[in-house]
Amino acid sequence: MSRACTTYGAETWTRTISYLTLAFICYSLPSVVFAASTSADSNNLLRIEGSNTVGAQLAPALAKGLFEEQGFGSIRIESGVADNEQIVRARSQDGREVSITVAAHGSGTGFSALSTGNAELAASSRPIKDIEAQSLSRFGDMRSYTAEHIIALDGLAIILHPRNPLNSLSTAELAKVFAGEITDWAQLGAPAGGIRLYARDDNSGTFDTFNELILSGHGKALSSHAKRFESSNALSDGVSQDINAIGFIGLPYIRQAKAVAVSSGSAQAMLPSQSQIATEDYPLSRRLFLYQVPGQESPWAQAFVAFSQSPRGQAIVEQTGFIPQTIQPLSTDLNPEMPENYQELVKKAKRLSVNFRFQEGSAVLDNKARRDLLRLGVYLKASATPANKLVLVGFGDPKTDPQRAELLSKLRAMAVRRELQHTGVKVGNFMGVGDDLPVASNQAEDGRIKNRRVEVWVY
Repeated sequence: MSRACTTYGAETWTRTISYLTLAFICYSLPSVVFAASTSADSNNLLRIEGSNTVGAQLAPALAKGLFEEQGFGSIRIESGVADNEQIVRARSQDGREVSITVAAHGSGTGFSALSTGNAELAASSRPIKDIEAQSLSRFGDMRSYTAEHIIALDGLAIILHPRNPLNSLSTAELAKVFAGEITDWAQLGAPAGGIRLYARDDNSGTFDTFNELILSGHGKALSSHAKRFESSNALSDGVSQDINAIGFIGLPYIRQAKAVAVSSGSAQAMLPSQSQIATEDYPLSRRLFLYQVPGQESPWAQAFVAFSQSPRGQAIVEQTGFIPQTIQPLSTDLNPEMPENYQELVKKAKRLSVNFRFQEGSAVLDNKARRDLLRLGVYLKASATPANKLVLVGFGDPKTDPQRAELLSKLRAMAVRRELQHTGVKVGNFMGVGDDLPVASNQAEDGRIKNRRVEVWVY
């Protein structure tokens, strides 16, 4: 029998069949039992379909880790019948051969598989689209806390041939390049040569993210001359062998190519570093998701989700080249353009690698932020940080009245403070800095949402 605690959000986990070791989950649950699968293979315990970014390495590694955690033996990863499919096989203690199948054909295919019952989990490298959520609405709210799970962070890297001398590009320049409006490297200050475009295919969540953040965000569409790829590795290798190439790819797939810094609006150019992606400040940072149909969760799907968010699962996230959601202190460079009270924080305190953000058009914390409340509580308890050493800093987007912008940013900090208090975490100090220090352009809604954030600092 499970033993539930009263921690905020714990009720959403009471059905999880898990060994979960996260300190903020107060259960002791039995091992997963064998359960029926939608697959025609009766020994296939779970089918995950969707994102190539998630499915190429991360999902198989998590499946292997889950089998190890459950005490299975003879674990191996094999190629599936079709390209970009893998089967993780293992043997149970009673000698039964079992497997988890990962099909990585693009984020959109995962939601289609959920709809038809051909998969228990959809892997996605971008949030579910309105049309997908609507097509699955007969099952429930696919954006709910129980359906949507963030398992890792990633950043889209803009990659060039290693000998290309360019070190940074703006999002506006990238939009013109990939739309075919800038066609020669000389137009960007590099040695002359016709630019060749490398892009993921239309099924890819990586392409969806790039399209949303870069192309459609600037009113552009991808040039018909772009070379398209289903495989992330193949795209990256192509760029690294073509001196006139430019492409975009998930962080673990930079390989032999060169990543450049990216700027958005008036924000400074940033490389896709671990710290900038962990805080989601990097302009092309993104979340990696698992989605499941609410109310129809299989035990193995529940266990896989829980394991992916456990300390061991997050260690696998890091080992496969993605950014874990583990909270840690960061060093911050002092900038004279920072507000004076913020400069004092930089001089005397450490910023933590978590930002709290809100649901679109709402003062309600989003699903990642709700889980980050629990992660932060664990971190503060382990580090024995007293309330008077903790500071929440709210940020926002510009308003006609600067005082209103400052007030709204302070209210965001207060909202996070209130939610932390519900978890038993006391916060001594908070402040709002208005629309200072944007991390994205305020010209588009996506950028404004990124700028509406709350940072956490500790003395």
